Amino acid sequence: MEPRKFTQFVAQLATLSTRQRMAIAQLLPLASRQENTAALIEAARAPRLACPRCSSVRLLRNGHAHGLQRYRCADCARSFNALTGTPLARLRHRGKWLPYLDSMLASHTVRGAAALVGVHKNTSFRWRHRFLAWAKNDRTLPLGGITEADETYLLESQKGSRRLDRPARRRGGVASRRGISREHMCILVARDRTGRTVDFVTGRAPLTRAQLHRCLPTVVAPDIVLVTDGHPAYPWFAREAGIVHRAVNLSAGVRVDGAWHVQNVNAYHSRIKEWLRQFHGVASRYLSNYLGWRWAVDGGRIGTAEVLLRSALGAVPV
Repeated sequence: MEPRKFTQFVAQLATLSTRQRMAIAQLLPLASRQENTAALIEAARAPRLACPRCSSVRLLRNGHAHGLQRYRCADCARSFNALTGTPLARLRHRGKWLPYLDSMLASHTVRGAAALVGVHKNTSFRWRHRFLAWAKNDRTLPLGGITEADETYLLESQKGSRRLDRPARRRGGVASRRGISREHMCILVARDRTGRTVDFVTGRAPLTRAQLHRCLPTVVAPDIVLVTDGHPAYPWFAREAGIVHRAVNLSAGVRVDGAWHVQNVNAYHSRIKEWLRQFHGVASRYLSNYLGWRWAVDGGRIGTAEVLLRSALGAVPV
């Protein structure tokens, strides 16, 4: 705003009613939060900013739009901003992002977060999974030393789907057959003794060694000692991958054998399942997002909304 117009605007404030002044006072903190969020976005994306079309780093500043700096690629003339190409592109109400991320760190439900921040529940749901799309991959790798691995199972859920490939269950329900079957989703968790953790949703039905080959080799160091229970897929995988393997015979009542046990990973399973109960059923297609969310809040690994926003923008090394 030009200085002359600003002076005229300030002079008009004295003519406003009490309600009008209160309305302006409520807008000022929101504008400040929008500016702070925009500054965080710019700072987080600056080190790896490039043209989303041709990946060129020859960029020209091209004005501002919606509080963010716009850029024009010197090679292909594409215009973009710091959010283009990220899961957060085209999301509105940036002034409410940081309070919403605080609610996520507090593990609020969709409706609870929506009521706290002042957005619609559908917006709250969309924001949740946009913020987790990249943040769930923010892990410290590779796992090393003594690494425990174990799988756990949740009843498969098609919550929110318009077409089901099975009869609908009432309020979650139970499996139609005993034991582990294709009605369950397998979650594989590997965790070393320093707390570094990775998890995978391997799909329906029991774990196989082919799934282990698809998940573990890229996230573990070659000199680890892999400690598992007596599942037959693990020794086959370890032998084929050239990894030292130790098994704990849980079926015989042996839970700890010297340094070998899977207590850490089993405790992590328990925390995941207890934490998921508050959401009253999680659709299986979003399960990997919730596992990433649980990893972020477990032990306070991501403690502030600002860090979670940087992680959602891919600014923390993966």
